[in-house]
Amino acid sequence: MIDPVLLLGLALAAGAPLALSPTPTALAAALAAAALRRRAGRAALAVAAAALVVGGLRARALLDGAGALHEGAAALLQPPARCEVTCAVVASPVVIGAGARPGAAERPGGAAHAHDGEAAHAHDGEAEAPDGEAPAARIDVEISGGACGGRALARPLRARLYGAPRDLARGDRLEVVVDLAPIHLFRNEGLRDATAAIARSGIVASGTIVDARRTYEARSIGAAVDRARAFVRGRIEATFHPEAAALGRALVLGETDLAPEDQDAFRESGLAHLLAVSGTHLVLAVAGFAAALRAILVRVDPIAARWDAGRITAALCVPAAWLYADFAGGGGSAMRAAAMLSCAMGARLLGLRPVGIRSFALSLAGAAAVDPLVACDLSFGLSAAATAGLLWLQRPLAALLVPREPPCGDGGDGAFGGDRADGVPTVASPRALARKLLAPLATTLAAMFGCAPLLLLNGETFPLLGVAANVVAAPIGELAALPFCLAHAVLSWCPPVERGCALVGSGALLAVRAVARASADTGLVLRLPEPTPAQLAALTAVIALAWAAERRAHRLAALAAGAAAWLLLEVVAVRAGAPRGVLRVSVLDVGQGDAILIDLPEGGAMLVDAGGFVGSPVDPGARVIRPLLRSRRRARLDAVVLSHPHPDHFGGLPAVVEAVEVGELWDTGQGEAEGAGPVYRKLLSDLRRRGVPIARPASLCGRPRVLSGATIEVLAPCPELHPDRGANDNSFVVRITHGARSALLVGDAEHEAEEALVARYGAALRADLLKVGHHGSRTSTGAALLAAVDPAVAAVSCGVRNRFGHPSPEVLSRLSARGVAVARMDRGGALIWETDGERVLWSRPGQPPGPAPDRPGRPASLRLDVP
Repeated sequence: MIDPVLLLGLALAAGAPLALSPTPTALAAALAAAALRRRAGRAALAVAAAALVVGGLRARALLDGAGALHEGAAALLQPPARCEVTCAVVASPVVIGAGARPGAAERPGGAAHAHDGEAAHAHDGEAEAPDGEAPAARIDVEISGGACGGRALARPLRARLYGAPRDLARGDRLEVVVDLAPIHLFRNEGLRDATAAIARSGIVASGTIVDARRTYEARSIGAAVDRARAFVRGRIEATFHPEAAALGRALVLGETDLAPEDQDAFRESGLAHLLAVSGTHLVLAVAGFAAALRAILVRVDPIAARWDAGRITAALCVPAAWLYADFAGGGGSAMRAAAMLSCAMGARLLGLRPVGIRSFALSLAGAAAVDPLVACDLSFGLSAAATAGLLWLQRPLAALLVPREPPCGDGGDGAFGGDRADGVPTVASPRALARKLLAPLATTLAAMFGCAPLLLLNGETFPLLGVAANVVAAPIGELAALPFCLAHAVLSWCPPVERGCALVGSGALLAVRAVARASADTGLVLRLPEPTPAQLAALTAVIALAWAAERRAHRLAALAAGAAAWLLLEVVAVRAGAPRGVLRVSVLDVGQGDAILIDLPEGGAMLVDAGGFVGSPVDPGARVIRPLLRSRRRARLDAVVLSHPHPDHFGGLPAVVEAVEVGELWDTGQGEAEGAGPVYRKLLSDLRRRGVPIARPASLCGRPRVLSGATIEVLAPCPELHPDRGANDNSFVVRITHGARSALLVGDAEHEAEEALVARYGAALRADLLKVGHHGSRTSTGAALLAAVDPAVAAVSCGVRNRFGHPSPEVLSRLSARGVAVARMDRGGALIWETDGERVLWSRPGQPPGPAPDRPGRPASLRLDVP
C-alpha cells in the first residue's frame, strides 16, 4: 500500500501545477488516481483529491493577488522615481559582485538606462561594486512609508535593493534614498508564469541605493544568523584561494555569484548540485553536531544515568537543522532537507524507527501546506526529485548494475581484500571491485533520473557526460570540499587549522571546477525540447501506472505506453509551434525594446529584432526568445531582421542566433557605416563566418518576396539608406501579408520617415496590425501615418521601467481617437495576433485566443509593387 501521507504531500505540492496548467494536471491526477486505486484506498484518494483542489485554489489566489500587487506597484512607480523611504530588512543580505560581476546595476536612471533601456526582473539583475571596492549587498526590504517622486506611498510594498552595506541583518530598520522601479515580469505565452516569484516573495520593485542610514539594529535570532553569515563570508574571502572563494561561499552560504563561465560549466556538466546546499550538507553538519553532543552527554554521569543521550541529541538536532538551513541561505532544498531530517529526529525522539519514505512524505506535505507554490521553487523541486530517485530507483539500479555476491565465498570478499586464516591479506576479487565502483554509479544515476524532467524543464541541454563527471567529482566534493569547508566555518579561533582547512577546501573546490570545465568543454550535451505540461502530465500518469503494476510485464507495458504518448504529444507540440495555413505575429514582452517572432503560413519563421540593452545583466535573447523558440520547437529562423543598429533592438540577437540555424540576416548597413559597437560587429562577423547571407536594402526593396507562404514587402529605407537621416528614421519598415490581412512593422521610424512613407505609398500602407514606432514615443505615429495605415490593433513595445514616458499620452490619444485597440507590452505582456488570411484572432498571456478588433467592410490589403 502507498503511504497515505506521501499521497497527501504529492497532492498538496501539485496545487501549483493545477493553478498554472489546470487541464493537464487534472487529467494526470485522474489517471494517477485510477492507477493507484488498489494500492491507496478510497479514503486516501478522496483526501488527496480534496488536498489537490484546496492546494490549487490557494495557489491560484496567491497568483492573482501577486498580479494585483504588481499592477499597484506599476501604477505607483511609473515612471521610475527617486524615493526617500523607511524600510526594514526581511531576508538575509546576499553579497553580489565578488564573483559574478555581471555588468551594470539594475538601477533606473543609471548606466543601464542611457538609451531607452530596461532593467530586469528583480530576481535577475545583479549589481556590482565599483572597481577596487568591496562588493555591496543585495537586500530584500519592506517599505513602510515615504515618498517617490513626490508621490506618497499609500501602502507598504516589498522591494529588492542593490548597493546596501554588507553589515546589515534581518530586522534592521533603515532610512534609504533609492532609485526605485517596478520589476519587469517578461510575460510571454509559452513561458512560465513570472508572477509566481512575486507570490512567493512579495517583491514587486527593485532599485539601487543612493544613500542609506541604519536607524535600528535588530537583536533577533535571524539577525544573529545573518551576522554569523557575514563573519564566515569574511573568513572565506580572507583565507580561501581567490579563485575558490566564490565556490566556497556557494557551498557554505548558498550565495551563487559565480563567474559566468563557471556557472555555465557547472550547469552544462551536471555538477551544479555539488555547490548547492542540500541534504548531504545538512546531514554532514547535523551529524557532526550530533556525534559531538552525544559524545559529551554520555560522559556526563548524571545525564547518562537518568536519560537517553540519543533522545536528547535528537531533540537538539531538530532546531540545529533549521538553524543551519537558515544559515546556509534558507533555500528550498535546505529547508526541505531540514524538514526531512527533523522528521527522522522526531521519530528517534519518540523511540520510533525513522522511515525514509515517511520522512520524505512529511517534508513534502509540510512544505506544500506552508507554501502552496513550493513546486515553483527549482531548488526545492530538484532536491525532492533527487531524494525520490534515491528512495525508489537506487535499489533497482544497483541490482541491475552491481554484480551479486556469489553463493559461496571467493576468498577475497571486500573491495580491499580480506585476511586468510593464516593472516595473509588477500587480493580483492574483480566482482568485489566492480561492486565498489558501480554502487556509486547506481546512486548517481538514481538522483539524475529523478531530476531529469526538471532539468529539461529549466535548461536547454542535458549533460551526456553528467554521470561520468559526477562519478569523478562527487567524491571530491562530498568527501573533501564539503567537510573541510564546513569545518573551516567554525575554526576561526584556531588560525593555523583554519588556514589548513581553507587550503584543502580550496584545492578540492578547484578540482571540482576543473572537472566541470573539462566536461563542459567537450560539448557533449543532448539538446532536447522543453517538456510541455501535457507531456509532464503523461509522465506523471505513467509513473503511477508503473508503480501500481504488480507484474514486470505490466510495468513494461506502462512504460511503452508512456513513451508512445510522449512522442505523440511531441508531434502535437511541433505542429502547435509551427502552425500551417496561418500567419502568427508574436510581439514579445522583452522590456523597453523590440522583439517580434513571426510564424509563417508554410511552417517557416522570422524574427524582427531581439530587444536588449547595453550593460544590462539580463539578455532578452537568452531570457525570453531562446526559451520561446525551444518551447515552439524552432531550430531555424528563415530570416532575422535587424530593423536598425540600436542596442534595444540587436542586444538579444547574439544569444538567439548562436542557438538556431539562420537563413539570412536583413541589415540596413548603417551600423557598419557609422560603427554600432563591438556587439553589433561580432554579430555580423559570426554570421558571416557561418556563411549566413546578409541582405541590404538594395536587394530587398522594389518588389515583394514570398517567404514560406507570406508576402514580405520592405518599404523603407528604399532604395537604399538615407545618409542624412539617423538610425531611427532609417529603420526597416516591413509589411507582412497573408490573404487579405497584413501587419506593418515600422521599427523606430519617426516623423521624417513616416512622412516619406505616406508621401510614397499613401493609403496603400493599410494594415490590420501596426507595430507602433519607437516604443510609442511622441516623435512617432503621427496622424497622417495612422490615417494611411488605419489599423485595427496597435502593439506598443515598451517596458514598465522606462523613464521616457513611453507610450506618449499624445500617441495614445491619437490611437484612441481612431478607435484603435492598443496592446501595451508593459500592461498585460506579449501580444499574439494571428490570421488565416480572413479571420483574425488575438490573445495575451493567460488568455484564450479570441476575435481581434477589425474594420468592417474595409478592402483587402494592397500589394505594393512601387519600385
